[in-house]
Amino acid sequence: MTPRSVVVTGAGCGIGLATTLELAHAGFDVIGTVRSEEKAEALREAVDRTGASVRTVLLDVTDATSSVRAFTEIATMTDGGPWAVVNNAGIAQPGAIEDVDDEQVRQQLETNLVAPARIARLVLPTMRARRAGRIVNISSISGRVSMPLLGWYCASKQGLEAMTDALRMEAAPFGVKVVLVEPGSYGTDIWQRGASRLPQRRNSAYRHQYEAAEEMIKRELPSPRPVARTVLKALTAPRPLPRYLVGTDARSSAVLDAALPTAATDWAKQVATGLRRPPRAAHALSRLRSRGGR
Repeated sequence: MTPRSVVVTGAGCGIGLATTLELAHAGFDVIGTVRSEEKAEALREAVDRTGASVRTVLLDVTDATSSVRAFTEIATMTDGGPWAVVNNAGIAQPGAIEDVDDEQVRQQLETNLVAPARIARLVLPTMRARRAGRIVNISSISGRVSMPLLGWYCASKQGLEAMTDALRMEAAPFGVKVVLVEPGSYGTDIWQRGASRLPQRRNSAYRHQYEAAEEMIKRELPSPRPVARTVLKALTAPRPLPRYLVGTDARSSAVLDAALPTAATDWAKQVATGLRRPPRAAHALSRLRSRGGR
């Protein structure tokens, strides 16, 4: 039986690389997209070392011409088009809303929101004709929970979730299943690369928070393999869930953000990002007692 073909965008590192390895070892015909021949060669070598294999195609997801060219090539490799696509390629644009300029905003939305929609447009005609196919969009807990100093990244992921929800309903009558994967914090280089996109801090009202954010970026995070295994589940389950939250932090954040009053979650997020200082325990106790508490 010919293995089913799956395209993974942004396959060279992080969640994309972990997903490529997971799917290749599960028997899928994986086509990983990267932006340069050097990255393509490195990806093939990395997968080869594990005893699996991957085919590669060059693709800049933010470029419409590159996207058409890449998926035309993929169509010749897959008898008309892939069985599935995992839209993983993405960037993170940090910074307060007022500090991020228009060009940075456009790049954030083009990469994380417009590109997955464009790719869906390119693959859906063949999937619809076959009455089979899957599209898995890699979102984030930021697709549900907004954080200060990450507003444009959150906007791109929340837009991706809204678009995916609509696409899921539109594609279902034609046998095409559309799934969202919402990871928490895992070890990828998206935030390291995002640090280079921090706005100029000299005159920013948030410069101290940006300095603290750079330190947080350096902390060690768990392997993204749980995300890759969730993608595998989304591709192999006869009836995949519409959404998969991945990670304890993602699940707890989603529950707390939905259950607690907005004022409470706003305060907690401001404390977490250094926009507010938590009250000293003694001061808080004094205030509580002054109000008749125990």
